[in-house]
Amino acid sequence: MDSIASFIRNLDVGSLDATLSELYGSAGLSIQRQRYHNLLLRLEKWSGCRRAVLVTAPGRTELGGNHTDHNNGVVLAAGVHLDCLAAACFGDGPTIRIRSEGFSGCIEVESTDFAVHDDEQGTSTALVRGVVAGFVARGWTVGGVDACVSGDVPLGAGLSSSAAFEVCVGQVINQLYCDGAVTPLELAQIGREAENIHFGKPCGFMDQLACASHGILSIDFMTPETPKVESIDCDFGANGYQLVVVDTGGSHADLTPEYAAIPDEMHRASRVFGQDVARGLTVQQVLDNVSAIRKEAGDRAVLRLIHFIEENERAQQQADALRVGDMDGFLALVKQSGDSSWRLLQNCISTTNALEQGIPLALTMTERFLGGAGAWRVQGGGFAGTIQAYIPNELVPSYTEFMDEVFKRGSVVPLSIRKPGFDCVRLNGPGGGGGV
Repeated sequence: MDSIASFIRNLDVGSLDATLSELYGSAGLSIQRQRYHNLLLRLEKWSGCRRAVLVTAPGRTELGGNHTDHNNGVVLAAGVHLDCLAAACFGDGPTIRIRSEGFSGCIEVESTDFAVHDDEQGTSTALVRGVVAGFVARGWTVGGVDACVSGDVPLGAGLSSSAAFEVCVGQVINQLYCDGAVTPLELAQIGREAENIHFGKPCGFMDQLACASHGILSIDFMTPETPKVESIDCDFGANGYQLVVVDTGGSHADLTPEYAAIPDEMHRASRVFGQDVARGLTVQQVLDNVSAIRKEAGDRAVLRLIHFIEENERAQQQADALRVGDMDGFLALVKQSGDSSWRLLQNCISTTNALEQGIPLALTMTERFLGGAGAWRVQGGGFAGTIQAYIPNELVPSYTEFMDEVFKRGSVVPLSIRKPGFDCVRLNGPGGGGGV
């Protein structure tokens, strides 16, 4: 732990500028300096502590493998520069207290109480309690924490603000009580368990892994609890494209049944072949058994199974394309992925509110604007929220203006990929590691 006074002094004289530029880009340097400065002062004023740790967990974007992780598939994902940042110190007692910027309340969880509280489901308190439970289940000692959190991962933008928060809380406990010994894989496992068991959302594993590990990752969930993770080095900007997400303003409220239906239907369809997950099936097997699948799981399950099989192969092909610098091939695969999600997976329109079609509208407007250049696809879980697009660098200003007219000002959010190695910000340089 370093002193808060030393952190602030180094921020003021620019000694942390190199680290902040790596994390957020040089364009936002002054904003991030002030953000860190304010966060540290809030912690000092509120808790009275004089020494602190600074940890950061990025949001994530899915580059390929739409809804493949929950069937032991392959995903291409990346941590992004938008993050959940925490300044934290030891608490006086056993209570974990967390204040988040922009919220007046305080999350309080006793580190000795890690049972599931049904009345907390769907809350941030449940996530914190679930993270504590994950550390205790793995034999780690957990005690009191005072933390102030600043999150700039937009809520509802498909960038996994909840996973970033889970990993951030986990990293705080890791740095304070475990000497940083908990691996990114373990942090991701803990976050996923917190969301599944305590929060009550049946999410997969990709979000937490990308938030814990950083960089562009090809993740193979053949063995789901110990996935194979490979880092890929690629700079989209240097290849002529800006990666963006477009927030269509759609609400994610009441969409849990839509999300849950996708793995449920794939699992039911897979049981026709005597297995619980779709990994290993071929399209020909599906076509040869359409009648049996329709009887067991319905028509949509047939289409979703085909999507999984082809998307799983496509995610591997996308990773291969990036490894050899084949940007044109990668973008062609991105468009194929988007088309499959729309037609086969069917996660671009919510069945509960068919008149709200922000995602198809954004995809169509992007396609018409780009006229064949770049690429576009649904972002993340789908049904509402955001799309993802690769815009030629020279078209970014005009595309932003065009989409802002359709949706709202600020709807286009440029993303940069978070480099590994910046889990914990220290005065002698970033720490952590970031690899699985």
